[in-house]
This record gives sequence, structure tokens and C-alpha cells, in this order.
Amino acid sequence: MPDAVRRCRWIAVDINATAFALFFSGPSAERAKLVPCFDSDYPSVATTTRLISGANSEDVVRHARVSTAPLWWADDAVAGAAARFAHLPWVERIAPLAPGSAGIAFPVHAERGQCGLVVFLGTAMTLPQHALYEIHARCFALFDAVARMRPAEAGRVGSITKRELECLKLTANGYTSEEIARLLKLSVHTANQYLTQSAQKLNAVSRTQAVAKALRLGLIE
Repeated sequence: MPDAVRRCRWIAVDINATAFALFFSGPSAERAKLVPCFDSDYPSVATTTRLISGANSEDVVRHARVSTAPLWWADDAVAGAAARFAHLPWVERIAPLAPGSAGIAFPVHAERGQCGLVVFLGTAMTLPQHALYEIHARCFALFDAVARMRPAEAGRVGSITKRELECLKLTANGYTSEEIARLLKLSVHTANQYLTQSAQKLNAVSRTQAVAKALRLGLIE
């Protein structure tokens, strides 16, 4: 994964983006959701990445599943940002995915029906028309490389218990440890222990990363 992050960072540098993120589309057909894989704060997850993967991402996920047309946005508060994208062909404007930001999202697909987005953020990005397709092709290659890691990653996952998965799923839905303990009739200590064990088995550095890995592997929805 660190190599994939470096490759994404190189693309960001080439277009003068200040931040980036790669997302998978969640496995649930009913609940369209963006699942962060990594971003420019790797191995942590940036606040903007969390905002992009929030409830307002459903329309973006549905678009990514059926189209490869890039999407761009620019908050009205970001002076001049719209002019940097409006001239690009085959690129659609959407509402800002995060307040006070400007960015472009490239839908990407890989084998086994996997799809996602590679997102770049910045108020001074430079993306001339002749470079648009090259950047998109590099995003496709990057996503394909990351997607190929998933079977190997799944093979390294330890045996996760039903209780651990239940705790992860509730965490993915925004519940706190106290709420999980109450719902599953556990002590808070035990709920936290299940979450810690599942994160260790998924080789994750945080609960957020554990949830993201579990979603990417289809362990939870």
C-alpha cells in the first residue's frame, strides 16, 4: 500500500493538487457508499476524506458504477477554482463533496466488478485538456494495482469472529463503543476488546482503517 500512496502522490504533484484520496465503492447494492482506502494523510484518514465518504456520496457512487466521466466541483467561496475545470471536455460538474474545497474525481474500475474513485483536491490545480486522459489512465492503473492487493490481503486476515464483525459493522454505522455495548448487551470493555482484536487481525492501525478494510474485503456491508 505505501507504494500505491507514493504513486498517487506523484499524480497529485503533476497536477498541483494539495491532497488526494482513493476510495472503493461499498459492496452493498442498496446502500451506495464510498469507502476510503488511503489518502494523503496515510496511514491516518483526513477529515476531508471522511466528509467525502459521508452520506452525500451516494450520487457519486452511483455515477462511478455506470460511467467513467470525471466529476469536478468548486465551492463558491474558492475564488477562480471553477475556471480551472470548466474548460475540460467530458467532465461533469457536481455539488461540492466537502465545504470550502475544489477538486476532481476520476471514476475507476478493475476486474471482478470493483469500482471506485481517485480524488484530487486543491484550489490551484493545473489540469490542461491534453493531460486529462493521461491522468485518468494513471488513475485506472493505480486502482487496478490496489484492487489486485485485495485477494492477497484477504488471505492474510485472521479468523474474525461473528462478535468482532458485529462490532465493526456497528462502528461503520457510526455507533460509539458505549452504544455498541448496549446494543449487543456487552460491557464497554468487551466491546472495545472486540474492536481492538478485529483491527489487529486486519492489520489496521485504527478502528477507521479496520472498518475500511472490512468493507473493501466484503466482510461487512
